[in-house]
Amino acid sequence: MTPKIARFLAEQQPATPCLVLDVDRVEQNFAALRAALPLAQIYYAVKANPARPILERLVRLGSRFDAASHEEIQACLAAGAAASAVSYGNTIKKVSAIRSAYAAGVNMFAFDCAEELDKLAAHAPGSRVYCRILVTNAGADWPLSRKFGTTIESARALMLRAGELGLDPYGLSFHVGSQQTDTASYEAAIGRVAMLFTDLRDSGVNLRMVNLGGGFPARYRDDVPGIDAFGRAIMRAMTEHFGNDLPDVVIEPGRFVVADAGVVSAEVVLVSHRDRNDPQRWVYLDIGRFGGLAETEGEAIRYRITTPHDGGAVGPVAIAGPTCDGADILYERSNYRLPMALACGDRIELLSTGAYVTTYASQGFNGFAPLAEHYI
Repeated sequence: MTPKIARFLAEQQPATPCLVLDVDRVEQNFAALRAALPLAQIYYAVKANPARPILERLVRLGSRFDAASHEEIQACLAAGAAASAVSYGNTIKKVSAIRSAYAAGVNMFAFDCAEELDKLAAHAPGSRVYCRILVTNAGADWPLSRKFGTTIESARALMLRAGELGLDPYGLSFHVGSQQTDTASYEAAIGRVAMLFTDLRDSGVNLRMVNLGGGFPARYRDDVPGIDAFGRAIMRAMTEHFGNDLPDVVIEPGRFVVADAGVVSAEVVLVSHRDRNDPQRWVYLDIGRFGGLAETEGEAIRYRITTPHDGGAVGPVAIAGPTCDGADILYERSNYRLPMALACGDRIELLSTGAYVTTYASQGFNGFAPLAEHYI
């Protein structure tokens, strides 16, 4: 929690649940990323948090943007981004969305199949395109499924065809999974993509870019490697496989840029003993999985929690949200221990919640209002 957020919570006592995000910390994280990977073009993954104050600050810092929808593209443009600084990075796009993006001046699109490539050729002629390769997500706390990406063999055929369709076969991309904690995953993926890159160049395709995706981790309960460690591993692998003839390097960070800039302030609704013979208490908060904490699915992302009673005796707890849905359980197996003095009405904070929280919040499940947002 930054001093700015702590001061805002103490002085304003905003109604819970709410997110309070320090935009200055976003700038600091962006600067750290730029220092760790100075040769990379940074495309902020808008889906992590598309709030206008964040986008406007990043525009001023010279960021580019990875958008996943027509609406995200419009948000970037409204915040002052140039259309040429926006990449339409979703491999699944409506024809109407492709047309509107192209009409707005966006000329960089992702794809991973022949059908999507045909749509781009028909509705965004001449655009730069890049093909997403399927790679392992080992080491990621929030791995991506086989929903995205194609094989090396298929990608080769698709990139050859892109030129035949009048598109500009700009590059290749991959994503090693969100909250990736193993630097070796980037090194292995770079090696895999580099072989195809060289093969396509030798076949006459004018490839110029490798997109490393995002995945850079934030610190939650456990320590993670610093961004400098990822920068060193990535540049070591790029140099090993490309030598001095480096292609354009693109990265698409989201979580790393905004996660630790935000704090969710919540209220304890109930603390109960469900079984007198079980030492585990159940702690119910006024925010849960449907209020924005969707990444607690499978207890994958484990947020740090602070309370007014920190420093006192603690005991095991299960933590759940306020709704009547039985799936609205945040943590039951992850060995959370909270103060024995914790009681109904206490305010608690969930740290590093600036990413993938506001955008996951429901619009009124059980009648609960969406998460309030304060950008300072």
